[in-house]
Amino acid sequence: KNRPKILITGATGFIGEEVSRHLSESGYHPRLMIRRPLQDLRIRHFDAEFVQADLTEPKSLVQAVKGVDSILHLGARATFESYDTLRPVILDGSLALMEAAAEAKVKTFVYSSSLLVYGDLPGEVDNATPARPVLDYGRIKLETEKRLARAASSAGISFGALRLPHVYGAMDLYFQQLRDGLLILPGLGRNTFTHLHVADTARILIACAEQGYQGISPIGDNLPATWAEFLRVVKLHHPSARVLALPQWLALTTTAAITPFRRYRPHPGLETPGAVRSYNCNIAVKPGLVWRDLGLNL
Repeated sequence: KNRPKILITGATGFIGEEVSRHLSESGYHPRLMIRRPLQDLRIRHFDAEFVQADLTEPKSLVQAVKGVDSILHLGARATFESYDTLRPVILDGSLALMEAAAEAKVKTFVYSSSLLVYGDLPGEVDNATPARPVLDYGRIKLETEKRLARAASSAGISFGALRLPHVYGAMDLYFQQLRDGLLILPGLGRNTFTHLHVADTARILIACAEQGYQGISPIGDNLPATWAEFLRVVKLHHPSARVLALPQWLALTTTAAITPFRRYRPHPGLETPGAVRSYNCNIAVKPGLVWRDLGLNL
């Protein structure tokens, strides 16, 4: 069976690795875009084609998209920093990728966006809920959605954007900290958020590429839960780990104090006031959105 050629950006990331694994094990032989030589990365053993390119270097994207039918664009700077810091990769890099895709006659482009385009909301989120971001991360994700959609429409590319919730799994930040014995939370966890396992996230992203999903929608699992409820279940698998929930005001004060020193870190982190505010948002997605459209069950 001839399968479409799918390019995954952000293939070494938490979600990108899972998507790449699913496609490789399903006989797709996907093309995985990486920024650095493979070295000891786990994905080097996947049945896949590898291409070295960078979203901030538009010329490198030409070879990455050549001969591709669909793009799953998962590459981004997944940190809660300033708009100007995020723009080169999230906005400019995404638009450069879309431009290269248009030149290469790519058929489908699927973008991983974020629920943080909404900000804090008291009720249920669905397709009709207006986006009102309060963080720069949400603002730039929303702007990128809009500009990609316009560019795709002009180029005749099928475009879909999924506003992803908290995506969790064994290799995510929370689980890693629990394995290390201590998880520090930037809030008391009484707010309701939407969650989705990374395997289900990979499944729905791949289905969007396969079916040429068009539209922009929030997604999640069938049971939005407070962080306290979510972590209570997670801790059953790590009973000896300690969980320390800081009051929001203390987490904000602490992260604000260390923010000036973060520039000296070799890699971006999540210890920012924006990360604290995002953790304490209420965002509950209406169950079934997009899943039903694609004929999938959770």
